[in-house]
Amino acid sequence: MDSPRQPPELIGQAPAFLDALAHASAAANLDRPLLIVGERGSGKELLAGRIHYLSPRWEGPLVKLNCAALSEELLESELFGHEAGAFTGARARRHGRFERAQGGTLFLDEIASASLRVQEKLLRVIEYGEFERLGGESTLNANVRIVAASNVDLSARAAEGKFRADLLDRLAFDVIVAPPLRARKEDIPLLAAHFANAFARELSARGEPIRFEGFTPSAMGAFVRHDWPGNVRELKNASERSFHRWVADGRTGPVDAVVIDPFDSAHRPAARLEAPAFSHAPALPADPPADKGFDLRARLDAVEREWVEEALARSGYSQKRAASYLNLTYDQMRGLVRKHGLGGAGRDS
Repeated sequence: MDSPRQPPELIGQAPAFLDALAHASAAANLDRPLLIVGERGSGKELLAGRIHYLSPRWEGPLVKLNCAALSEELLESELFGHEAGAFTGARARRHGRFERAQGGTLFLDEIASASLRVQEKLLRVIEYGEFERLGGESTLNANVRIVAASNVDLSARAAEGKFRADLLDRLAFDVIVAPPLRARKEDIPLLAAHFANAFARELSARGEPIRFEGFTPSAMGAFVRHDWPGNVRELKNASERSFHRWVADGRTGPVDAVVIDPFDSAHRPAARLEAPAFSHAPALPADPPADKGFDLRARLDAVEREWVEEALARSGYSQKRAASYLNLTYDQMRGLVRKHGLGGAGRDS
């Protein structure tokens, strides 16, 4: 899709984030291919937008394409276009992304998903500035800057023969790293409040005015403690979801409850369909001497503690998920954690 001609909004003040912005800004003026690497949801597309709008090509189009969303044949057609009759269903000429991006920037997300054949054609465009439509005979010029992005190690892929090393050399004229959210924890309160406030304005535009009054310290603490494997995209969803449920429940004032995992429930299907898969069964005690008994309650407590510890470890020390593993309620799990003195191991988020 083509982006509107305005720079994207980038929010943050963490050193790792500011370093990435400075790197992107410095590279923007160089009319060379660039590679942006980072985990999913870390803001690679926003950095690409910053590069485009700070570059001499800012008045040209910024055209985007997710390489993972299309098959090899469709990806070729989307990139280079096709002539009528080039393949079954090609009834008319179609301009590809390179033609639409003339004079501007083409952002290729998830470039590692492109086949070796498509990679070879991309290499030719970068080296010679030329391409042909599928089924066409005319050579077209490409006045386009390529900015590619990946969430996998392209150097390792190239070493395995799964990504063209010569294409990687061209794309990696400079490499900008989008830091994960866990490396910029101080930005979480800013981002969470920004997303919730924007969502409140969106909801207000549909009906009665809705005001976001912030998150309480305890709610924000839950946000900050989370590791955010989905990075900024996951935080955006969690912030909007938490605010929406707070308002839907008829509550007002600062949001005091967060919903990071929308599937989190003691009654989720997996809790009933999947038995806990533990690494081992607790060892049974040796038989006591014939003339002596043993403390059954103490032995049962020891076995119970081991199962609880195992469930906590396998659930990432989330008491809610551990409760689901053991088919317990959250309150029952909390009681067992307190009973066995495991309060420092499990957490509620």
